[in-house]
Amino acid sequence: MAVVLGVALAIGTGQNARSDVAAPPQARGPAPAEGVVPAAEGEWVGTWSAAPTGAEPGTRDGMANRSVRNVLRATVGGTGVRVELSNRYGSQPVTFTDVTVALSAAGGPAAVPDSMRRLTFGERGSVTIPSRGSVLSDPVALEVPPAADLLVTVHAPGPSGPVTYHRMAQQPSYVARGDRADDVTGTPFTEVSESWRYVTAVQVLATSVEGAVVVLGDSLTDGISSTPGANRRWTDVLFERLREEPRAPAMSVLNQGISGNRLLRDGDPDRLYNGPSGLRRLHTDVLPQAGARTAVIQLGINDLILQPRQADPAVLVAGLRRAVQDARDAGLHVVGTTLAPFGGHGAYTPGLDQVRQQVNAQIRNGGIFDAVADFDAALRDPVAPHLLASGFDSGDGLHPNDAGYRAMAEAVDLGTLLPGGERAL
Repeated sequence: MAVVLGVALAIGTGQNARSDVAAPPQARGPAPAEGVVPAAEGEWVGTWSAAPTGAEPGTRDGMANRSVRNVLRATVGGTGVRVELSNRYGSQPVTFTDVTVALSAAGGPAAVPDSMRRLTFGERGSVTIPSRGSVLSDPVALEVPPAADLLVTVHAPGPSGPVTYHRMAQQPSYVARGDRADDVTGTPFTEVSESWRYVTAVQVLATSVEGAVVVLGDSLTDGISSTPGANRRWTDVLFERLREEPRAPAMSVLNQGISGNRLLRDGDPDRLYNGPSGLRRLHTDVLPQAGARTAVIQLGINDLILQPRQADPAVLVAGLRRAVQDARDAGLHVVGTTLAPFGGHGAYTPGLDQVRQQVNAQIRNGGIFDAVADFDAALRDPVAPHLLASGFDSGDGLHPNDAGYRAMAEAVDLGTLLPGGERAL
């Protein structure tokens, strides 16, 4: 299992800048945060994640002298926190002189009293992330309850290149002028953002957790038609089930969905926010996640409906097999999903639906994945199976509404999320 022991990395783990270019020297900043995580039994496991989708339009000079407060919903809880920041799509280094994490008081920008923690990086309060790089903070002590809302705030004093962001967060975040990273009232954060900026992962030091379920998906996993701010993506409901149902595996759920993402092809130049192909993202967005034990692959429909369209089911199935093999080679258990109906969408044709059904037949017949969640069966209209059921359709014939996302989560057999299905419920 790809889990890092908390004991071994309890001290001095933050200066982990990753890039294919050399990192510039770290600038010295304010004194280190209080509450260094002591050596204790536990494992670092991802509790939240979001795949970076591109460089945010209109941010050529970054967000100089502004504080970006991201609101994130954790899954599993823990006694310590580490935060990953990314400059994957930046064109030059970005320097943060103040980075904090706190519990959100009510899902908004205000923090729970006494929960604000200042993050350090290699025991320094300032960090410079090179273009295409990322960095993991030092651990800090913070009691994070399961399903808690977290605030991760970054302040960059000067201009930088474009902001690395996750375009469709379905969660309001906030921006303030000046360095307000330590503010607990939330009052200065008057600008609302519909994206997550710079932050790509949060890890917790947890006990009695069996690992992370990491979901590689498209807009159906990104949850773009779910109610904003309500945490009603199917991955949110999946964690709700894992937390509440008897004998369910104790696992976190990490959502690595990108709207418009395809399995086989990178996003085209006019849609860079659709991300690299799933085959490439598996290696950057799934395998490195702390505690990753199970990968769920929910991809393929955009290969059918986006130009150039993939009309050969054998090619799509071959791509799924390659993704599964790569995940297995990394030691992961792999669950796949069938392709959901899209009969009411503008890109629908009967021929493409035949391709979808042929791919689904091979998925159901076994031999590709270790287990299958049948999203097609969960969402389709029983009378017209090329369509989403009317009670699950958000209105565009492709994306589910909140009820549809719940039906997707309920289609996952929780017992199949661990190797061998030894926890059949």
